Amino acid sequence: MKQKLQAPIFLFGCPRSGTTLLQSLLATHPEIASFPETKFFLYGVAKYEPKRYKFGLISRRLKPHINQYFTDEINRPEMLKYFPKIPLIDLYTRSFIKVLNILTIEENKSMWLEKTPDHLLDLDYIEKMLPEARMIHLLRNGSDVVASLYEVSHKYPKGWYGAWDIDRCLERWKESIEISMKHSHKSNHILVNYDQLVADTPAIIKKICDFLNIEFDQRMIEDYGKAAKYFSLETGGRTVSQEIKKSGSDKFNKIFDESQKQYILDSISGFNLDFNF
Repeated sequence: MKQKLQAPIFLFGCPRSGTTLLQSLLATHPEIASFPETKFFLYGVAKYEPKRYKFGLISRRLKPHINQYFTDEINRPEMLKYFPKIPLIDLYTRSFIKVLNILTIEENKSMWLEKTPDHLLDLDYIEKMLPEARMIHLLRNGSDVVASLYEVSHKYPKGWYGAWDIDRCLERWKESIEISMKHSHKSNHILVNYDQLVADTPAIIKKICDFLNIEFDQRMIEDYGKAAKYFSLETGGRTVSQEIKKSGSDKFNKIFDESQKQYILDSISGFNLDFNF
């Protein structure tokens, strides 16, 4: 490879936290390549297959997934030749990184951004394999996220392994916040508040660009809608709005009754997302 790439970027957050919006903004930068959610580590790390996990093997789900991803989702089946025959997760991860590097160079970009919200659960492994990577965590108000998770999982239960009850939505949000906070002190991690992002998008994007050591480009704000249409194809049936605005509070009030709302608010009261960076 002739071109030297900069450190890759991972974007995390609890599902329904606005990660597709932020991905669309960043992917519009002329130096950043990004792709539909790869879900590589979600399907690759054998967390739920103890014997395979013990010996560093890939999950049984990974090969079918990457075949479908590269063949059907991004129409690049020739990339499958880079993956090894030996089913070790470290070897597959190195191949995965190589493939994203190749795709990035093809686009004449200098870095790639991978956004799969659930990869937050595999953050320790990702950091072990890519210690130089820069990690962006998007954090959103718990009541808005719980309402969105509850709504989308009831509307599209197959895509969410069943309809989620309130407690499952709360636990998923809490787990995500706790993981992000655990890494907040590291210089290669940045925590972004969703409400701040939509309230003052240019200022927050400029700070993220500083973190990534790239120049802010006004086209990120003006043209992100094109990327939003592309990445929205896999957000569970919901299209990212072409207008950057706060949403979710009305959904919270419409979906839940008074006792449910109070239960949710009591459950999230110990988490403080009022931070600046």
